Amino acid sequence: MIVRPHQHWLIRLFVWHGSVLQKIYSRLLLNVALSISVIFFLPWYETLGIKLTIAPFSILGVAIAIFLGFRNSVCYARFNEARTLWGQLAITQRSFLRETKSLLGDDDAQIKALVNLQVAFCHALRLALRQRPVEKTLKKHLACDDLQWVLQSHAPCNRILQLMGDWLADKRKQGLISDVVWSSLNHHLNDLSAVAGGCERIANTPIPFAYTLILHRTVYLFCIMLPFALVTDLHYMTPFLSVFISYTFISLDTLAEELEEPFGTEDNDLPLDAICNSIERDLHDMDESEQLPEKLRPNRYYRLS
Repeated sequence: MIVRPHQHWLIRLFVWHGSVLQKIYSRLLLNVALSISVIFFLPWYETLGIKLTIAPFSILGVAIAIFLGFRNSVCYARFNEARTLWGQLAITQRSFLRETKSLLGDDDAQIKALVNLQVAFCHALRLALRQRPVEKTLKKHLACDDLQWVLQSHAPCNRILQLMGDWLADKRKQGLISDVVWSSLNHHLNDLSAVAGGCERIANTPIPFAYTLILHRTVYLFCIMLPFALVTDLHYMTPFLSVFISYTFISLDTLAEELEEPFGTEDNDLPLDAICNSIERDLHDMDESEQLPEKLRPNRYYRLS
């Protein structure tokens, strides 16, 4: 995610890092090259007796803009839901630890074990959503036997949830918590399971490919044919107007592709590393740990991973 301080509007016009321009500039250069070629071949083009006008492109452009807006709204809804789920994850983790610590505040070793399980769950979910190996990260938070048991599963988050459930059941058997309190604390585990399920639903259910494909093709065919309609009236101004219109449509299409997968590592995806780091710092702070993990901050390109 790009985290920029407030800037003057004139400076923002020339922002490079965080914009989709760095991904599409080669396509825009091809559009400029095509526009220049059309200018040079205009005399030959006119001899063919084929003349494109602006009228059909105006109608088609409005239709494309509507569909691009709809697609971007759908993709942003996925992004917003993913952000809400991770916000709910942070709230649930803090509430779970606060309630448990108020009951078992004197048992520092057991509270620390629970904190490690909670932190491991966050990192396991993050790495699973990004399809990365979990062993190296989980090794810092889980005991050796628990780690091996978790790694045997294709869904490490579920195993860690089960470990937290076993931890809670053990305290119930020891008589440290009543049945009513156990039911309340177990509700937090259900909330964590719901968050993981919601994230998996978003990650495993992309926008229908056929819908994305037809819009993608239409945008690029529109941008390819646009110079032929502009050149008759605009001549040497054709590259400027063509690349401006193409930039608008292609950038919206590219931005939708980024927002469609909010758990990735693109510039405009959710900063899952930073969210996990924030949760880990909060939990260790609640546990009154002497040393907190260093807070992740945006790099020199204002990028927070």
